[in-house]
Amino acid sequence: MPLSDISTAVTSVARRLFTTPPMATPVDLTNKIAIVTGASPGSIGYETAKTLASWGAKVVVTTRNNTDQCVHQLTSELQHKRLPNDIIGHSLDLTKAETVEDFVAWYGNTVGDTLDLLVNNAGVHSDIMGSWKEPMMSADGFEIHWRTNYLGPMHLTHRLLPFLGRAGNKSEPSRVIFVASHLHQKGENSELFQRNKPYNSWLAYAQSKLGLVHAAFELHKRYSPQHIQSYVLHPGSIATNIALKGMESNQTMKKLLEIVNPLQAWFMLTPVQGAQTQIYCATAPGLPGGRYFDRCSVAQPNPEASNAEVSRKLWDETQQWVDSLPQAKTNTTTSTSSPNNMSPA
Repeated sequence: MPLSDISTAVTSVARRLFTTPPMATPVDLTNKIAIVTGASPGSIGYETAKTLASWGAKVVVTTRNNTDQCVHQLTSELQHKRLPNDIIGHSLDLTKAETVEDFVAWYGNTVGDTLDLLVNNAGVHSDIMGSWKEPMMSADGFEIHWRTNYLGPMHLTHRLLPFLGRAGNKSEPSRVIFVASHLHQKGENSELFQRNKPYNSWLAYAQSKLGLVHAAFELHKRYSPQHIQSYVLHPGSIATNIALKGMESNQTMKKLLEIVNPLQAWFMLTPVQGAQTQIYCATAPGLPGGRYFDRCSVAQPNPEASNAEVSRKLWDETQQWVDSLPQAKTNTTTSTSSPNNMSPA
């Protein structure tokens, strides 16, 4: 492990042990509608959805599988605070364009034609051990981290921009939240459009998160005049099962991690604590967008993300790709000035 990574890990442990993680202040979200992706029980997405619902929002949750179970658990935990149908769900696999289209069509036909909050929380970090010599590809030919963490959320976001535009106004803009990672600091603009370096799954993950930072900044620049604001954040180092999911390529290490996994709680954030920055970005009154956040405060992103020309190019190419995908029918118009013609990584 590089010395810089060890230093970051030590700093994270010290923060966890000796400081109190910030908590978002409750806000009245009555009459607001939110979508939270990747809301499986035990995740920061689940805790985000639970908090937004407890503060009064109607919340739509997505998971790849067992969405009904997720909705049932949320409803049970909030049964004294929410009315039936205030928490609803739909399956969503961000690696498959057709499921994104189906979700947007379902939302427009079932939930409504406006959306106040979109929390792009779902993502993957595969191959934690960094053992892959070649990239794992999605069914449509993209490196799996780029496909899941960047292209999928961008496809969803672009299709939902009209819904967000109809909800936002000058006093209360709608909001788009992108959950990135401090690892985006290892990303490089030179690797966004064409891979030049030998494949490394950790760097691929970093590239996908750097892409989200660029996207958040560019979305805010283009759409804040239309009362849509965007935010991007690092949620913190969190004790969830994401590491186990990233050990599929090494079953021995996966079994070992299952044994030591409970020890994470001593030096990592709980899902409740890890959800706070995205909750803060989604709800804090008057919070300016177009910035990167950590621990419920503005933080410094990778300097690479300040390259406006790269942000513009990445957005335009993403828009061309999304516009090339077939759209499902909804009761509302979902065409946008949207994303990109990305070639596979």
